[in-house]
Amino acid sequence: MTTTTPRRTLRWQAATVTEIRDEAPKVKTIRLGLEEPARHLPGQYYVLRLTAEDGYTAQRSYSVASAPDGRPEIELTVERLDDGEVSEFLHDVVIPGDVLEVRGPVGGWFAWDGESPALLIGGGSGQVPLAAMLRHARAIGRPDLIRMLVSARTPRGIYYGDELRTPDVTHVFTKVVPEGSARPAGRLTLDDVAPLVRGGETAFVCGSPAFADAAAGLLAEAGVPDHAIRIEQFGPTGA
Repeated sequence: MTTTTPRRTLRWQAATVTEIRDEAPKVKTIRLGLEEPARHLPGQYYVLRLTAEDGYTAQRSYSVASAPDGRPEIELTVERLDDGEVSEFLHDVVIPGDVLEVRGPVGGWFAWDGESPALLIGGGSGQVPLAAMLRHARAIGRPDLIRMLVSARTPRGIYYGDELRTPDVTHVFTKVVPEGSARPAGRLTLDDVAPLVRGGETAFVCGSPAFADAAAGLLAEAGVPDHAIRIEQFGPTGA
């Protein structure tokens, strides 16, 4: 797996909005048709830039949610953050047919090769790049390579409809649990993580800094070596 970004992916290109759909409260997925498509790896991201009439620009990085299926388009899932100048614009202003500027795909370290076992742990918006990995595994007929855990405050916080509401995805709810759930509401624990560890896999952790640190600590307790844990955090810069 390459860990460098080809020079041509760093060029800005036009991307046409073809579809917008709701995923969860304050979360939308935006499908973009690319002028210069490039195959991405699950876990990579694109940088999106907005330019105002006065020349002011703002840019944010968003993980690709879609699997690398060869089509000249990508999907970016964006959470609307209060006072987030980019996310508010994408939620409140952008409509299908609009043209945005993007560049990518970028990154190689937090990317799954599609060939080796992986353990995915995501919280909140951290579900996005991990969903791309799971989608790719299913598309190539190797879902056995993936074990995934998603943490959300409530069941409504699970993205992508029924795609992540399957028996092969473990759910942890910190505030409200579904009726009949055997696990009470609460933060991620070693009992949640340890049964998913097989040994020899790469663990991908994505979420807020506090969540990512906690999950990485639990993985270490469960026997996953530090060099096999890859972490991607998100915060206010994702606004």
